[in-house]
Amino acid sequence: MRKTLVIAGISTEVGKTLVSAIFTEALEADYWKPVQSGSISDSDTTAVRDGISNLKSTLHPESYLLKEPLSPHAAAALENIQIDLNKIKVPDSKNHLIIEMAGGLMVPLNDTQLSLDLLKEWKFPVVLVANYYLGSINHTLLSIDALRSNSIPIHSIVFNGTCVPASKEAILRYAKVEHYFEIPALDVINKETIKKYAQQIADHI
Repeated sequence: MRKTLVIAGISTEVGKTLVSAIFTEALEADYWKPVQSGSISDSDTTAVRDGISNLKSTLHPESYLLKEPLSPHAAAALENIQIDLNKIKVPDSKNHLIIEMAGGLMVPLNDTQLSLDLLKEWKFPVVLVANYYLGSINHTLLSIDALRSNSIPIHSIVFNGTCVPASKEAILRYAKVEHYFEIPALDVINKETIKKYAQQIADHI
């Protein structure tokens, strides 16, 4: 059965692109990041392309590719662009599809809509990426609550980075999410490490 999974984070810089590459490789899926803000020449799509090994994946172009490393609504405003959610169309793929969101769930896309509004429209299962930092329990549980309050299915949590057992235990106890994965802090991220962790999770996605 064809799967479409959304990779979302509890905050920015928690490892969504790494997780996206691992899931893309595990499923030999297509990949799409609807809204990219930051470097155009070194985008997350480029990072995923450089990280995967399989030849089946198609990487679809962004709906919005913005120059400045800011919240999408702010980056768009600097280019006199208004992000229109009606122009963000899910690629017509016959393959599995991994969708990577920008930042956290409540990131503004324009003056009235958030990333969460896309998830509410799509209703695709969400893979929530969490990192261990002070405040990550709160951010993870708030994200879980936002998804459930809007009837958005939760596929799993991915804990990325050096494990803090007390945080992991608290999140799992309160979140009551059926599936979770763990990716340790990686000294080197390349095709080999991405393939290694993709093989470990492929049968459990």
